[in-house]
Amino acid sequence: MRKISAALIALSLSALSYQSMAQTEVINLWPDGKIPNFKTSSVEEKSVTDASGILRISGVTVPTIAAYIAPKETATGAAVMICPGGGYGILAASHEGSDFAKWFNDRGISAFVLKYRLPNEKAMTHQHEVPLLDAMQGMKLIRQNATKWNIDLNKIGVMGFSAGGHLAATLSTHYNMGEKASKDAKPDFSILLYPVISLQPSIAHGGSRDNLLGPEKSDELIKYYSNELQVSEQTPPAFLVHAMDDTGVPVENSIQYYLALKNKKIPAEMHLYPKGGHGYGMRTEGKGSLANWPAAMEGWLKSLGYMKN
Repeated sequence: MRKISAALIALSLSALSYQSMAQTEVINLWPDGKIPNFKTSSVEEKSVTDASGILRISGVTVPTIAAYIAPKETATGAAVMICPGGGYGILAASHEGSDFAKWFNDRGISAFVLKYRLPNEKAMTHQHEVPLLDAMQGMKLIRQNATKWNIDLNKIGVMGFSAGGHLAATLSTHYNMGEKASKDAKPDFSILLYPVISLQPSIAHGGSRDNLLGPEKSDELIKYYSNELQVSEQTPPAFLVHAMDDTGVPVENSIQYYLALKNKKIPAEMHLYPKGGHGYGMRTEGKGSLANWPAAMEGWLKSLGYMKN
């Protein structure tokens, strides 16, 4: 009887520990109510989970960041802000968001899932500016609360998938550009999964480009948000993953970004796989060698001191 009781106590403590790790603090990005580029809140936010368990959020006009803090006993001090994909039309918030936050927590890394505003000319002015403004604000909030969350100010990165990868790369290349430039918004590293990098017609994902730029689409903005053209000596190191049979976002997006980093002598690691398609996250079953990409990322994080060996 005592052995059974001890086992039940151990299971209960384990469950409580997991629940503590999984608990999130959801923070409004603009708590003072002064949301930049705000026009109206009449657009309705909707969340739908499909048959495969993917949570899709649309109509986001009030941005937030969900904090998944690594337990103190295992924390490495590193943190990553995650930008889900969805073509700037929706957010794939589970398999490209919260699922990864928990994966990072298991490895001592705190994670923050960014629910950034989706460009919409009805809800905001200059819609192309809005996702970047939210991403910059998210990075600033993480840094402002670094002591509270046991985070090293020099170990805060960004991760993005597809259009979220475009946002992560835009943050990496534009944090010091424009009127809102801020060193506090700079990521220390970036992890880019099948990212939209370029808006140039030859390799762009047209839906992401058109959703981001909206009615103000122009050759000038297409060039400005083609991140392979905006890499500088200040752009942070990157880890890239892409499948060569990706028919949604051509693999050339990752290749061009990698080459731009290489030309500026910025450390970068790229993994290209023959098959895998698009939007897989960690759902790699039946996709051959693509199943190895999380282990490759783990090795990269360890090599930079963001994970313990």
